[in-house]
Amino acid sequence: MPVFSMRDFDDHEQVVFGCDPASGLKAIIAIHNTVRGPAVGGCRMWNYDTEEDALVDALRLSRGMTYKAALAGLPSGGGKAVIIGDAGRDKSEALWLAYGRFVDTLGGRYVTAEDVGTRPADLEIVRRATPHVAGIAEGGAGDPSPATALGTFTGIRACIAERLGRVRMKGLKVAVQGLGNVGAALAGRLHEAGAELIVSDIDELAVKKAVREFGATAVAPEAIHAAEADVFAPCALGAVVNDATIGEIRAPVIAGSANNQ
Repeated sequence: MPVFSMRDFDDHEQVVFGCDPASGLKAIIAIHNTVRGPAVGGCRMWNYDTEEDALVDALRLSRGMTYKAALAGLPSGGGKAVIIGDAGRDKSEALWLAYGRFVDTLGGRYVTAEDVGTRPADLEIVRRATPHVAGIAEGGAGDPSPATALGTFTGIRACIAERLGRVRMKGLKVAVQGLGNVGAALAGRLHEAGAELIVSDIDELAVKKAVREFGATAVAPEAIHAAEADVFAPCALGAVVNDATIGEIRAPVIAGSANNQ
């Protein structure tokens, strides 16, 4: 499988593959750029269809982190890690310790954090094997999801003012794709502001909770992008706005927390 000639390879400084047969760890860390400082980015655990899909995700996400950090004026570069596996089945203390040791081999060039499939509790285990961890209780930062949800909420508010000429969210129809840590928190804020929610997630329990607590309307994951809404908020995996979906998106505003939408 080529790396340097891949479409998503963008002069990445380093791409590292880690394997620990005892714990089942199969991971990739991509460091895109460290000009501004150590590469910072979350660790995504996902049951990728192929190893190439995992590599593409790591390359795209790490590149995105470089620009996000630069736009925010942070003294950090862009990096990302992906673990190939089912987050609901394959997690173990041994796997997270092995991942921590893997991160530690980079000597601080990459600082790991939370992403899809990982939680602060997982990172607390990782911290036992490496100091290069963010988004845990140590240092006072804690779970970044509520802050990410607030940032997304604020972004939506700015977008509807610019695109729709609306100040209030009461009655605004928002289609939220993904009800993980960030998506669920965003849905809660939108509900409190009076928005009408349309939601989807591959986790049926998360969808039922949103319907019960927020009065949301549930739709199938493959149909959420085409929902009749004022705002489409992608909060799951990336690349949802693509050649196949762009003509079906009805919302005049696309504003969510997902990376590389």
